[in-house]
Amino acid sequence: TYLAHEEAGWRRDFFALVGLGDLFEHGNLPEKASPVGAYIGQLTAQAAAELGLSEKCRVGAGVIDAYAGALGVLGGFAGDQQDIGRHLALIAGTSSCVMAMSPDPQPFAGVWGPYYGAALPRLWLSEGGQSATGALLDHIIRWHGAGGEPDAAMHAKIARRVTELRATEGDNLAARLHVLPDFHGNRSPLADPHAVGVVSGLTLDSSFDSLCKLYWRTAVGIALGVRHVLEALNENGYLIDTLHVTGGHTKNPLLMELYADATGCTVIEPLADEAVLLGTGMIAATAAGLFPDLNAACLAMQQGGRTRASNPKSSG
Repeated sequence: TYLAHEEAGWRRDFFALVGLGDLFEHGNLPEKASPVGAYIGQLTAQAAAELGLSEKCRVGAGVIDAYAGALGVLGGFAGDQQDIGRHLALIAGTSSCVMAMSPDPQPFAGVWGPYYGAALPRLWLSEGGQSATGALLDHIIRWHGAGGEPDAAMHAKIARRVTELRATEGDNLAARLHVLPDFHGNRSPLADPHAVGVVSGLTLDSSFDSLCKLYWRTAVGIALGVRHVLEALNENGYLIDTLHVTGGHTKNPLLMELYADATGCTVIEPLADEAVLLGTGMIAATAAGLFPDLNAACLAMQQGGRTRASNPKSSG
């Protein structure tokens, strides 16, 4: 309901229509949003005292966590506004967010936005996602009789066994087992909160290997969900061929392989351990006056990443 590219950003008629016409008064909302990284002012005496900080601390306009992650992985392309549309940010953990930027708006149903200047200045950002990804793999482990607590050790144990099973059975591992991963609705590109998940191909097998096969096919379903979002973006004006993945999924070798193979994209894993914190640092550095603008901060502070190519034999 805020259109940053227009003179009157707020759509007050909408708020009045839904009974929130007094929101601007009670919420003390400004008429104009501050640009990302803008210097807003110094800490008040009360805030400084409660936070244990100096009143000299500068306060900058920040962003939500996933958008900071997008800056952390896509900030290196801030100076190339025509080429940035080839790159998709995937911030993947409990759930997953995908974000693409372009110099021109690319609106379509099933993806939020486009939002002008919501991450980088003068660029439009389109946002999609999957409501349950890491949380779905956790759920599969808890749900299965051979599972248990879905901690890092259990995920690693399953990944090792899947690798062993694939070494003998190849790409046909659990080929008759199919998982539709919309257990918590479909955020993108169907935008259906009432969608549900499906598991087809179950047998009476309750062994640990059956858990590993179900886990593997769930991971395949998650990766194909990203492919579905990516294809929708490309059908509506984008030309994405590179996927930048950050978050907890980078620690899962199965997902990282699948993201490359399912999408056919080159996958980049950032060298920065926490791209969300890196993006936040870029914003803070801008607000602190260490760089002339956010683009300059992103270009100077980006750290690059490791590249994984897709396997043409598996991408179909």
